[in-house]
Amino acid sequence: MKLGICVASHIGDVDYVVRAEELGYSHAWLADSQMIWSDCYATLALAADRTSRIQIGTGVSVSGTRPAPVTAASIATINAIAPGRTFLGVGTGNTAMRIMGKKPHRIAQFDRYLATLRPLLRGEEAEHEGKRIRHLMPDQGFVNLADPIPLYVSGFGARSLGLAGKHGDGVILAMPPTPEVAQLMLGLVEAGAKEAGRTLDRARFPATALTTISVLDAGEAADSDRVRAECGAYAMASVHYLYDQWRQFGNPPPAHLHWMWDEYCAMLAEVPDELLHQRIHAGHNCWVLPEEERFVTRELIESSCMVGTAEDLVERLAAFEVAGLDQLMLLPAWEPRYQVLERVGRDLLPLLVSQEERSPS
Repeated sequence: MKLGICVASHIGDVDYVVRAEELGYSHAWLADSQMIWSDCYATLALAADRTSRIQIGTGVSVSGTRPAPVTAASIATINAIAPGRTFLGVGTGNTAMRIMGKKPHRIAQFDRYLATLRPLLRGEEAEHEGKRIRHLMPDQGFVNLADPIPLYVSGFGARSLGLAGKHGDGVILAMPPTPEVAQLMLGLVEAGAKEAGRTLDRARFPATALTTISVLDAGEAADSDRVRAECGAYAMASVHYLYDQWRQFGNPPPAHLHWMWDEYCAMLAEVPDELLHQRIHAGHNCWVLPEEERFVTRELIESSCMVGTAEDLVERLAAFEVAGLDQLMLLPAWEPRYQVLERVGRDLLPLLVSQEERSPS
């Protein structure tokens, strides 16, 4: 099992990616959300220039804010700086779109987007809005389309997971609650590939899940002040997502949120309609607003984050690996991000490397 980092893109904090490389993290996934963070491609360019081993790319680029030809040229430019270690993660943009008061791309739109994007990443011709297009000057160093750029498709629901199988070189998942759910999700990816006439080689089709990790001290509670500081922002972001799903589709909250749902909805009902799209995602994956702290419980943390002693986490990660997950990318809260990076790098990564070395090839 590989461990990567998901990065709230910050043009002044490339040191975070540099340190992740030094500690042995495999990938740095830089998030693309234009109304809350720095531009991910500008930040990637700096990270590419200052690193030499870590795989770098978007986690994830948003289809609704960047036309497919723009996305292809942007990531191919990064590939010119970091040849052979650049990848592209792409999704419909739950936060990036909703924070502007818009909805993420629907499945049919995303399908067309990926159908245009995939050949462009290979330097091939593609169809875009009824016209045939391709990069006309790939051989003078403007971009690098010679070294492969793996395409990882983000999918949360059955149909988007199917598109990962249809178009992707890998898939990005929300963290499954159990290995059994991971298997079901990856089964949907395979079904999408089969429907499109593709046969997936799972050994060459990586599956990455987004979460964060807190390594517990002996006897430490899973809702200690430290764990709440490290995991609270990610845990609350899961509530923000579920609220949007309820608001748009009427999807009921999961059972573990029933106790708080009415109170949470009542709090947001006080926000003027014209500002609600901004308020829902305030602090997104960086910090918890003071009025939301009361919702960060042990159950909420454990439903979305990986929390346990290093030995416990190794065992749990092994079960997810058997189920088909290849990597977790960690997105800790903003203030303690270096603390999490160092702790996981010191206490967990060496155990995973040791386990991999002991496993038969």
